[in-house]
Amino acid sequence: MADLLVGPMLRYVDSTHAAIWVETDQPGVVTVCGRWDTPTFTVHGHHYAIVDLEGFQGEYTVEVNGEQVWPIDRPSRIELMPPEGPSRVMFGSCRTSVPHDAAHTATHGVDVLRAYARSDRPLPELLLMIGDQVYADKPAPAVLELIASRRSPGEEPAQEIADFEEYAALYRQAWTDDPDIRWLLSTVPTAMIFDDHDLRDDWNTSQDWRAAMAHTPWWHRRVVAGLGAYWIYQHLGNMSQDERAGDPVLAALKRGEGAAVLDDFAAKADAEPSSNRWSYARDLGHSRLIVVDTRCARQLTPGDRRMLDPGEWEWLRDQIARTRGRLIIGSSIPFLLPEGVHYVQNWNEALCDGKWGKTVARLSEWFRQTFDLEHWAAFRRSFDDLARLLVKLGEPVLILSGDVHYSYLAQAPGPIYQIVCSPIRNPLSKALRLANIFTQFGVATLIGGLLASLARLPRPPFRWRVTKGPVFQNALAALEFGERITVVWYGESLQPLETVHDL
Repeated sequence: MADLLVGPMLRYVDSTHAAIWVETDQPGVVTVCGRWDTPTFTVHGHHYAIVDLEGFQGEYTVEVNGEQVWPIDRPSRIELMPPEGPSRVMFGSCRTSVPHDAAHTATHGVDVLRAYARSDRPLPELLLMIGDQVYADKPAPAVLELIASRRSPGEEPAQEIADFEEYAALYRQAWTDDPDIRWLLSTVPTAMIFDDHDLRDDWNTSQDWRAAMAHTPWWHRRVVAGLGAYWIYQHLGNMSQDERAGDPVLAALKRGEGAAVLDDFAAKADAEPSSNRWSYARDLGHSRLIVVDTRCARQLTPGDRRMLDPGEWEWLRDQIARTRGRLIIGSSIPFLLPEGVHYVQNWNEALCDGKWGKTVARLSEWFRQTFDLEHWAAFRRSFDDLARLLVKLGEPVLILSGDVHYSYLAQAPGPIYQIVCSPIRNPLSKALRLANIFTQFGVATLIGGLLASLARLPRPPFRWRVTKGPVFQNALAALEFGERITVVWYGESLQPLETVHDL
């Protein structure tokens, strides 16, 4: 009997269309509601399909080769996006997929996404998963067992993902290990973007980081598998029906040209980031959503570092220029850090580029990689360019981010709001929480501006301040749209950790 390995996942949804993504255990035809069907395509022995539905709302069923495989217990539904836009959008990042038993809950806390799925709280019209959906460098115990069974003694990477097969297991663990999570992902539309742990911690921090990884024997296989798996499991569902219809990789896979097509694409996307665009945009009625690739699209040239390479920057400028009304930007890493930390990262970048000589530059590169100084502030030219562009826009801007393992709200003129929600399930230890408070909200506040001044760096185009937070608990954030916007961070008990009205 045919079955689903992963899914169904409700992915791209607008006011007329919806897309259902699945991974099946055998090749064949996937049919939704007995009306819409598509054949699977095969990559590295795994079978996938994405089925487009038009004008349908309500409960749905999934069949594989004529056998119904979904729903299993409670029904899944499709709700099309209201033409006026969503009334509720939720987002978060950094979700480890360890078991939900007492031992792992003690170390990783409650999975807030799972808690929300099991509650009777209203579902959002869109869930944004903005980074670290999977941890390729810290797999869950079940995936580690698979890795151990596939490695010879001493073979590297010993406890990290190495190839597509292991990535497939990683995603399967993340999205099907719990029936409530699986049901939520079958019912709530999702949009996604990667961050570093989807590939590896500190991915593309600097040119030195890339050079070191290029000399790591297993890295090329890992990055090809990671980007290929990301395309299959995450990016494919970010695209609209029309975008997928014109995608040459999908067309080749549907023709049966096999895994080499995806592997070649992924290798080129890593070596030549301008050859592909992971960023995407869509209109949500009252808002325009732009989700930005802040990892693969980086230009790492010393002395001319950019968060977005020239082609990506021009694309972003064009997307912002099309905005009418509210702008929502998804950036896996925060644009507005606590101000003192921002200055420290400005200073560090200048020293890495040789501001105080070669010896200091080498020490500063070690400091950059050790303490994760790789946010927008560590690409000062890009930060300044985007800051000026957003102020000039003159419309409300909401920047949604994760990564830092604490949640907060920062406000700048414009009005520009930085809303951070991290982690969904991967909290810092008490010691690291105190260290973050001491360094990022204490020491950095005192010395950050001084260090930037000593390096004679220009001030950023505007000032900002953190007005809520930091909150270190596992959390999921909700944006509630009405005449004004309310932001609520829900904690492990689903009680509000913080609430901000009238953005």
